[in-house]
Amino acid sequence: MQDRKYLTLGRQGGMSLTGLILGLVVVGLVAVLAIKVIPSWLEYRSIKDGISRVKEEGGSVAEMQKAFDKFADINNVTSLRGRDLIISKDGGEPEISFAYQKRIALTDNASIVIDYDGTTDRSGVVAASAD
Repeated sequence: MQDRKYLTLGRQGGMSLTGLILGLVVVGLVAVLAIKVIPSWLEYRSIKDGISRVKEEGGSVAEMQKAFDKFADINNVTSLRGRDLIISKDGGEPEISFAYQKRIALTDNASIVIDYDGTTDRSGVVAASAD
């Protein structure tokens, strides 16, 4: 009985070189994905902030579109322009919505497509485009 105890104590435990390499590959892939996706998400958050500011300023539809274009130029927003915003005035208060797709290239023939949308409407329902 004691012989078996010594056999199990003498055996080393831990990660093999193959396990270490596989773990590093997974961490690397997640890091590359994060490096590619996070700037797009930060731009989306900036757009949401921009439409809130534009709504607070108010004005006509054209004035709100111009104000958003200025905001976009200052904050380096390239995915959306003022003309892409869906601006509706329900009950006298303007509501601004947007929706767009962002394609992020991972390799030559592989990419990720993310659908972004947002609104200033408290219900969270994005208005349909009039197109």
